[in-house]
Order: sequence, then structure tokens, then C-alpha cells
Amino acid sequence: MSARWGSSDRRRLHVMVTGLVQGVGFRPFLHALAHELGLSGWATNTPDGVLAEVEGAPEPLAAFVRRVRTDAPTLADVWTVTTEAIAPIGGTGFEIRESSTGAGRTLVSADVATCPDCVRDLTTPGNRRHRHPFVSCTNCGPRFTIVKALPYDRPSTTMAGFAMCPACAAEYVDPADRRFHAQPIACPACGPTLALDQPGAARREGEDALAEAKRMLADGAVLAVKGLGGYHLACEASDASAVGLLRKRKQRGDKPFAVMVADADAADLVVATTQAERDLLTGHHRPIVLLPRRDGSAAAVCAEVAPGNPDLGVMTPYTPLHHLLLDDRRVLVMTSGNVAGEPIVTDDEEARVRLAGLADAWLTHDRPIHVPCDDSVVRVVDGEPLPVRRSRGYAPLPLHLPFPTEPVLAVGADVKNTFCLAAGRQAWMSAHVGDMDDYRTQQAFTAAEQHLELLTGIAPAAVVADAHPSYRSAAWARTHAHGRPVRLVQHHHAHVAATLADNGHPGDRPVLGIAFDGTGYGTDGAVWGGEFLLADYAGARRVAHLGYVPLPGADAGVRNPCRMALAHLHSAGIAWSPRLPSVNAAGPDERRILAHQLETGLACTPTSSMGRLYDAVSSLVGARHRIEYDAQAAIDLETAARRAVDAPGGYTFAVPHDLGAVSCEPVVRAVVDDVTAGVSPDLVAVRFHRAVVGLVVDVATRARELEQVGEVTLSGGVFVNTLLTTWCTHALRERGFVVLRHRHVPPTDAGLALGQVAIHAHSPEVEPHAHDESAVEPRETERTCV
Repeated sequence: MSARWGSSDRRRLHVMVTGLVQGVGFRPFLHALAHELGLSGWATNTPDGVLAEVEGAPEPLAAFVRRVRTDAPTLADVWTVTTEAIAPIGGTGFEIRESSTGAGRTLVSADVATCPDCVRDLTTPGNRRHRHPFVSCTNCGPRFTIVKALPYDRPSTTMAGFAMCPACAAEYVDPADRRFHAQPIACPACGPTLALDQPGAARREGEDALAEAKRMLADGAVLAVKGLGGYHLACEASDASAVGLLRKRKQRGDKPFAVMVADADAADLVVATTQAERDLLTGHHRPIVLLPRRDGSAAAVCAEVAPGNPDLGVMTPYTPLHHLLLDDRRVLVMTSGNVAGEPIVTDDEEARVRLAGLADAWLTHDRPIHVPCDDSVVRVVDGEPLPVRRSRGYAPLPLHLPFPTEPVLAVGADVKNTFCLAAGRQAWMSAHVGDMDDYRTQQAFTAAEQHLELLTGIAPAAVVADAHPSYRSAAWARTHAHGRPVRLVQHHHAHVAATLADNGHPGDRPVLGIAFDGTGYGTDGAVWGGEFLLADYAGARRVAHLGYVPLPGADAGVRNPCRMALAHLHSAGIAWSPRLPSVNAAGPDERRILAHQLETGLACTPTSSMGRLYDAVSSLVGARHRIEYDAQAAIDLETAARRAVDAPGGYTFAVPHDLGAVSCEPVVRAVVDDVTAGVSPDLVAVRFHRAVVGLVVDVATRARELEQVGEVTLSGGVFVNTLLTTWCTHALRERGFVVLRHRHVPPTDAGLALGQVAIHAHSPEVEPHAHDESAVEPRETERTCV
């Protein structure tokens, strides 16, 4: 039995705990722990973390300090626990004091899915929160999206306008209650309030609003539904007319929609899941999980939800309102509330304007959203989660860096933009911002960056951006530098560095960094994307790459894979035979103009892009000639290959003995020969995938001989392809290589900012470099736009 209050051998400790310790029930945890151990004292939130003073006998004091780390709440992430002996002052009991303010750095939790206890409250008749759409506790509910300032207390959140009723106030101050100091605490008596706004109809509230919303969904309507980090657009997933209407209104093209199902068991009716995938569906992050669709699922999820795609993006409810909407086991399309290319809508008045042409009604509430935060997207590769979009549920949880850095802001890239603030050994990746072509997205970037600076307390001493001279993110960096140095970083070096940092690599030895993507500005002004770099954090050298072919018309070439196919045929000296699907897909006038471009070099930029090679082969086999969203042609090619994974055969790239430029001609010729011979597109697709795997293995093996490098990193958007990533990983490991893949940030440009931070931390000086195609560091001069 530990010593109780009043023991003669008393000591007192000043205890400072840093990390993710606010908004996760940490102070109630300390209160309960101190009571159990017979210690007196107090705890409070500060801008630096949680500060406590505890007094009692030596043994329970030691146990307290030890268990602060070992027994911390599930949602907490304890970084440091520091103690200092101070003079005992006596006293009994343990209190939680008002939070203090001031400068400092602490962490704010990500938004957390409704916990099982709160779901039980929501669904239990007689509970005072029965069917209340805003039930939450210390273990769940909104966090990041409602925080306006630190410390994380109710007055610093968008809940400040909701006065607690006496019952909620009693729970809030009761250390034994799981809602003790739960800042979003609410009930039907104190708000927030659910409402349904429908043009030409009276406003409905509460249960009436919910019932009418469900009736409208059943009748084929599209609703704007306010969530944690913004509005969704929702409709019945089984209703082809409703899905088609939403697709047309949202200007979505054929891009797949995500769906929400009641729970993991309901998910099993429409998709095939592994245990790792079920864990993602039921955990407190609740991302969209990309899963293979089950045969016979069309009754619940019509084909129009994901046209031609064998996978579905599936998530389960993460707010009480979601649980209420799906309590009859329906399946709903849940897609971001915006027009394609614009940021997600968060403001209620703005939602009525921007979503007026998309939604038939608004299911909303009066709790403001302070920070936009799209849903996260994850897929499982080889039993391990691979983030595709790291946002709600994960942002702004920090990443631990394997190196120290000065305070720095990295602004990422233009597509799938995220930015990163870092200092010391911590890095905070932003939520998904979007594509920087849109002016509203640039405004959202500015607001999000200012908010994350506020929460982290970081004042960046430098800004890092992509070296592309026309990137809007880089322009933002220059405009907002305010006298601070702006460092430009080569795109694919940043991809490799991001993979290293993501895996906690110390950077004390070079790796073979493989960066396969669609577009990245090279040091020679070309569009890179099929790169093999000998790299560490401080620098990189290009040891091999796909040989250049012309990219005709820049963005026009990207949007029209058939043009990229004809460019590859032209580079390989292969005639444009009408027997090839890509030739027929391009009309006579288009072919004539394209031939002139390729022969004269007019409006053509050389590219080594693996993404563009995927586009070309997708068109050559007849899978996709025009795209409506990023990577659509590559996805179609992967889909075809997955249908023939057991088929034999593969093509071969010719890898030069001393590496360098790898010609695509042998593979393109083999593809053309098979297509004209009538080989099925599925078989051609799988043979092409095997060719890429063979290229990776051959270059890695030769690089090991030439450079004595045994570690390989896989990064770039092409490695979202599960088939390619799995096969490359297995083939390399079978040959003794250590393979590093992304674990916490996406392999796409959405993870690029982390790599920019890592490069800056190891070579912060901004210096010009001589023009050298093999040197990855770019000169700080602007070149013609690619």
C-alpha cells in the first residue's frame, strides 16, 4: 500500500510533460494517477505542454513519473518528462488548475472518431445524449478543426459560444467523469443544433431535420452535410441517377467517389478486407480506405460510383451525425463539398453560395469549423498502410525527425499540396490543401500556414520551395519570405529525402533513391520523372533515368495519353499504324499537328517521366486515351494488369552497363508487337509492369556494384500502384536490398514538403550551382516554363 497524504517523509516534484498531451484526457489521467498513488498537487495546461507539481513519499512519486510515460492515455504521445525537486508545501488532494497562456510550443490532437462509449450514449434510449448529433468526450470528437488558439481550452475553440448547461458543467469539472475538461462537451440542452435548410421550405431542426434529410436522400437528392473539417456532398450510393447527377454537378468526370458504410461488417458486403484494413476502418483515425470491390456489390453501390475501377474508397462514420445518417445500414456517397479543383467548403454562408448548384439541401449545424480538413486516404500494401492523403485524423500530429533543424517552412509542390513546419526534431505536416492552380486554394494555404504557426509556435527562419520556376507554391514562398532566405530544392531529391525522413533514416550513408512520377522540374530544364538518384539528405547524383522523349504541348500532352503514346512511337522510330488503338484515338488533324510538333520540336519539352510512359502504354493497349483526373490512365493500366497477375512473360528494358539513360524503345516495340498480334490488353499490361520491376532490379543491382549501395527507397506518385510497389519490394528484398517505403506521408507530391525540410536541414546555405545534368541541386535562376 503506497503512502497516503500526511506521510512524514514527503517530497515534491515539478513535472513538465511535452508532446501530444492536450485534448486527450491527460490532466484527468494525472488526477486519477495521483489519487491512486496517494499524491497531492496540481496540473495545468501551458503553451509548452502539461505542467504538474506532485507531493508525497519517494516510492509513489517515482511510480508517478514512470507511469506518466507507460500508462498515458491512448491518444497521447509523450515526448519528454522532466522533473525537478522542489520544497514540499503540504496539502491534500490533487486539483486541475486553469490553463496558463504565453509563448511556447505544444501539440493539438487531430480530430478523433466518435468513441464506442459515446456511440453507446448516442444509441441508448433514456441516455440524456440519446441521438444527439454532437456527443463527444475526452477520448473523441473535434480537436484540430475547432482550435483557434492555445492553450487548448473551450474559450480558445469554436465551442466558446455554447454555454454549458448545469449537467454538462458538472461533468466538465468532475475528475471521475470521462468528459472532465472535454472542450467540445455538449448535449441537447446546450447545443450545437442540427438544422436542414432547403430552398423554398421552412428550416427544420433536430430530429425533424434528420428525418427529412434521410427521406430526401432516399428520394434521390444530393445533400450538403457539414462534417468535422468541411462539408460533404452526399447521396445514396445505390441510386445511379443520384450519383450521376452529383457527378455532373461537381464536374467530377469519371473520378471515383468515396462511400460511407455503417461499420466494418457493412463494408465487408461491398469490398474485400484484411485485418489491417478493418483496423483502419474501425480505428480512431477513420480514413478512406481503398479496397477491392466485391462481385455482386452493385445493389448497394452502383457502378457509377467508381466507373471502371475495381477499387472503392470506403470509410465508416466518424461523427455522431454520420452514425445517425447510416443507422438503417444504407450506403452513402460522401465526397468533398466543392467543385473540382476548389478547396473544401467550411463556412456556412459560403456553403450556401458555392454549393448552391450542387446540393438540393444543407444538413448543417451552428458549431463553426475553424480549419478546413479533408478526409484522409490510405491503402494497404503488403499488410502495411500506405498513406495516399494525410489529412483528417492525422494532421497536425507531428513527425519525429532523425535530425535537428532550424525553424523552417517548406511549402511543398503545386499538386496535392501540403506544407510542413519544422523545428528541432519535430515536423508538422499540414492537412491536405489542394492544387495551387486555384486562387481559393492559395488563400486557404495562407490561412492554414498562419494557423499552424500559431499552434506550433514556430517562427520560420527560412522558407523552402520546389525549384520549378512556375510553381505557384514557390511564388507564394517568395512573396511571403519577408526578408527570409528562400531555398529551392529539386523535386525528386525531395521525394527521396522524404522517404528517408519518413523511415527515420540517419542520412549517414547514401541510398539508391528511385523516384517515379509524372512531372518534376529537372536541373537541365527537362521534365524528370523516371529517376535513379544516389542520394542522402545533403545531396544527390543522377545515376540513371529513363531516356528523354518529347512531351508535346506540356499539359495538353498530360491530359491526352494518346499523344504521349505517339510521342513514344516517334522516338522509337515506329510507324503510326492504324492497327494501334492510340493512333485511331487521335484524329487526322490531331496527328498532323502532333507530327509537326515532334519533327520540329515545337512546344515540346523532353521528359524522362515514368508516369508519362505509363500513360503511353495505357493508350497503346487501348485502356485510356484521354484523362479526366490525375493518373487515370495509369490506374486503368494497373487495373488491367491485376486481372492477369498469374500470366507469364514480361518485357525488358536495356540498361546500359554504366547506367545513365535507359531507352524505352525495347519495351515500346514489344508492346506494339503484342498489341498488333492481338495479345490481350491485360496480358500486355502485366508484361509491362514486369518490365518496370526488372528495370528497378537491374539498375539497383548495377548501382550496388558501381556505388556499393544496398538500400533502395521507393517514392513518387507511380508507387501508389500497389502491384508495382509490392513486386518491386519483393524482388529487391529477394536480392538482399533493404527497401524503404513511405509509412507516414504519401509517396506523391503530398509528402514532398517533408523532404524539402530534410534537405534544408543538411545544407541550409542558399548557393548557386554550376549547370550539370548529373547534379541534382538546381541553380537559383528561372528557366522557361515546362
